[in-house]
Amino acid sequence: MNTRKLLAACVLFGALVAAPTAYAESYLSGFSNKLTQGLANMATGFVEIPKNVVNISNEQNIFVGMTWGLLRGTVHAVNRTLVGGAEFLTSPVPTSEFASPAYVWERFSEDSRYFGLNYPGYWTTYGPLDKGE
Repeated sequence: MNTRKLLAACVLFGALVAAPTAYAESYLSGFSNKLTQGLANMATGFVEIPKNVVNISNEQNIFVGMTWGLLRGTVHAVNRTLVGGAEFLTSPVPTSEFASPAYVWERFSEDSRYFGLNYPGYWTTYGPLDKGE
């Protein structure tokens, strides 16, 4: 009978010790991912300008791309830089991604979305719109 109690105690102890370790690893990887996304988005936010010029030019024409794409790219560059700063500052807090795509160079032909919101007239039809998944 003592052997069963000892075995049950060992199994319970092992389960209790393993659970926080698994959570700590996922927290640490989430923290590091969010930290690097924040740093990358703060540093490369300006890439939104040529990205929007190219996407709008491919969708419409070069004149619209050089005017509306430049304006929209500037707005997206400021947004991505600020969202990158917010991701960097809130990296210790586990939350979902703020920007989709997470980095400006991912899914380059797709328009950037922030906080999961799609604004009418603010995405291109040139690339796939997959809700960031």
